[in-house]
Amino acid sequence: MSKQTAVRLPDELNERLMILAKRTGRTASYYIREAIEEHIDDLEDLYLAEQALERLKRGEERTYPLDEVERELGLAD
Repeated sequence: MSKQTAVRLPDELNERLMILAKRTGRTASYYIREAIEEHIDDLEDLYLAEQALERLKRGEERTYPLDEVERELGLAD
């Protein structure tokens, strides 16, 4: 199943999208979907990392030195 959504684009970006679609014979929706699929993993990772950094700054999270992690996992020499 798929859902429909509306996206507002600046005029210049919309013009570029329309030109691309016309030149390639694909729809603007195709390129919007492709762009989202290509970048959503990176965006999710970025926002999760930013949230983790904020928790770290507030003292709600801590970091672990590599040697400590290696010892805990039995990987230390």
